[in-house]
Order: sequence, then structure tokens, then C-alpha cells
Amino acid sequence: MEFGFGAEDEAFRSEVRAWLRTHLVGDPPRREWERELGRDGWIGLGWGAGGYGNRTASLVQQVVWAEEYARSRAPARSGHIGENLLAPTLLAHGSEEQKSRFLPPVARGEELWCQGYSEPGAGSDLAGVRTAAVRDGASYRVTGQKIWTSLAHEADWCFVLARTEPGSRRHHGLSFLLVPMDQPGRIEVRPIRQMTGTSEFNEVFFDGAHARVEHVVGGEGQGWRVAMGLLGFERGVSTLAQQVGFAQELGRILEKAIATGAADDPVVRDRLVRQWAELRTMRWNALRTLGSWGPGAAADAGAPSVAKLLWGRWHQRLGELAMQVRGAEATVGPADWAPSAPYELDALQHLFLFSRADTIYGGSDEIQRTIIAERVLGLPREPKG
Repeated sequence: MEFGFGAEDEAFRSEVRAWLRTHLVGDPPRREWERELGRDGWIGLGWGAGGYGNRTASLVQQVVWAEEYARSRAPARSGHIGENLLAPTLLAHGSEEQKSRFLPPVARGEELWCQGYSEPGAGSDLAGVRTAAVRDGASYRVTGQKIWTSLAHEADWCFVLARTEPGSRRHHGLSFLLVPMDQPGRIEVRPIRQMTGTSEFNEVFFDGAHARVEHVVGGEGQGWRVAMGLLGFERGVSTLAQQVGFAQELGRILEKAIATGAADDPVVRDRLVRQWAELRTMRWNALRTLGSWGPGAAADAGAPSVAKLLWGRWHQRLGELAMQVRGAEATVGPADWAPSAPYELDALQHLFLFSRADTIYGGSDEIQRTIIAERVLGLPREPKG
């Protein structure tokens, strides 16, 4: 498939820009913004014509939407996990009843989701999860702890990878359950305060939380297959939108380098050019990967891992460059800060500190290299302890 933007796609781009220009006013509340996107049909563009989402769009037009959304600096999406992770997973592995129950509320922006994968001691090594789900009549009772759970404090539902076969090990005996978050006394969410001062991630404790039997996706014991399928959706069209945000950050650093005179340093200039060239390379790699998708196309097992390795370390270097360009002032807060006020980072300081985690979350670099080694290069599997 040749990936390019035609006349119809550019007309779609104009429609997207016009809508965002009209509707993106001020700083809308996150929940209401999701509902507004849903009302006008901008959620679920890639779900196909099954009747579960809103309007349908080609893969190229999905890229257009994602890029223009990022370019407009619209709010971070609260519904990202439901739209881009849960929905493709249900379309691929869910029952008709599950699709009919869960996809329309996501498309309307009414129900938000979070992902219950990582645990203490089982982060990148997902097969080591210990959260258990015990069958109790028409329900499962879920007990365990998840960590680094994005948006758990806002979510209505959580898809949870849990062990439903007692005594099972590694990727055997796991199931993919859909768990309602509104269970006081059975589910507790604790925000994790990071060194940036923000709390995007959470710990989630399940103490006998209920999940209905009919809300097991793909069948009991098939959780590993479903979970791996979901990870393949995680780095699709959204990667290109992410790169638009990266380009905006690089632009701010370039402006700062010119303003401070740091751009006169040949070493800094070389780093700026290198960051720009590598970002362009990542874009063409992402377009090439998307261009290989299509009916009957074989999945590229290494593509998501290659993309994660590329952008994770690139983004860390960008944060380091931001501090180099800022010089000594990068180490202090705003000039009008007082000890009685909350300490706040500016955008470039936040970029530097938050990007320290880029090579860990979403699958650490070590895990990505292992996937490439074993699944693409066919090297011997790493011994498991």
C-alpha cells in the first residue's frame, strides 16, 4: 500500500481544522469535551462500519484527524484508552453482546476506561501478574493490585488481566476481564505523585471486586492472547499524533536556543539538527509501517517495539537538550515563586523530568529488545527464573 494524502484526505483535513477551530474554545472540562467529540462523530473513526461508532474514516484520514488534533493543541484525551485500546480489542476478540454493550458509550464519550496490566513485580514482565479472579456463580471476584494505571481516578471501567486458573504460571491461566470501577469498599484508587508534581498514574487495589462472567473477553484462559493483541493496537495511528507533539516541543526548544544565544554553539546546533532529522525519520518509519497494513497483510511483530525504542530514547535526549539550551535557569522555578505557593515546573522542565520514564513505561527498552530478538530474529528465548 502506498501511504499518501490525496484530495479527499485534504478535504477531510479542512473539515477537521474547521471543527476544531469552532469548538475548541478555552479549556473545556475533560468529560464534557469527550461528550462533545462523541456528539459530532469524532470518536471511533477506525472502527469500521459495524454500527458501534460514529462516522467512519480511512486509515489515512485517521492519521489526518490525529495529526490535526495534536497540532491544534486540543486537550489530552480522557477517552484514549477506551477508543484506541479497548475498542479494537473488542472488535477483534469480543462477543457481539460485549461490542453492543461497551462500544456505543465509548463512541458517545460517556464511559471512560483504564488499563489494569502492570503490577508491582510484574511491570514490563506482564506474564508475571498475580492478581486473581475467582469464579463465584455468575461473577468473578477480583483480588490484587495494579500500578501505573493511567486515568484510574477518572475511569468508569477497567480492563484487567487476571489469573483465573489457580496454580497457573506465566502466560497460562490468564483472562481479560471488564471490571466496573464504581465498587466502593472493593476498589481503591491511590494517585502516585511523581517528581514533576503531577499524578497521571495510580495504584489500584481490588478487594473482591465483581466482574460478570459474560464480561470475559475472548474466553476464560485466553487473556494472554487478547492482551498481546491489544498491545499491537497501542502504537498505531496515535504514534503520528504523538510526533506532532514532539515537533511542537522541539520548536519551543529551538526558539529558546535562539533567544538565549545557545544556538550559536556548534555543538547545540548539531544536536538540534540531529533531533529534527531523527524525528523526520521516525515519521517516515511510522508511515511506512501504517502503509503496510491492509487486508491479508502479515503482522510485523517487531514494528511496535522498534517504534517504542526509537521515540523513547529520542524524547529523553530532547529533554536533556532543553536543559542544555536553558542553562543555569533550568534548575530554578519561576521568578515570582514564593515558598507558600505550590512549586510548579514550566513546560521544558516538565519535559525533562517526565521523559526520564519514557524508556520504562509502555514496555521497557529491555523488553522491547527481547521481543525483537525472539519474535523477529528468532534468537533463543531468554531463560525465565
